[in-house]
Amino acid sequence: MQATVKAFDRETRSGSVLLDDGSELPFGALAFDAGGLRLLRLGQRVNIAVQDDWITAITLSTFPLP
Repeated sequence: MQATVKAFDRETRSGSVLLDDGSELPFGALAFDAGGLRLLRLGQRVNIAVQDDWITAITLSTFPLP
């Protein structure tokens, strides 16, 4: 599933994304670390893996999900 980065905190490695339907989902450090990223920018398109309304992995839209 794709989304757009709404917020990202470099210190905590957490933030939130906006889904294409306009709803917002938060993500934590574990989801960020699972994607192998070092940084996200506001407005950046990302791929997310969601399980039970929780983001389990987040990575760039050009990268495969783990």
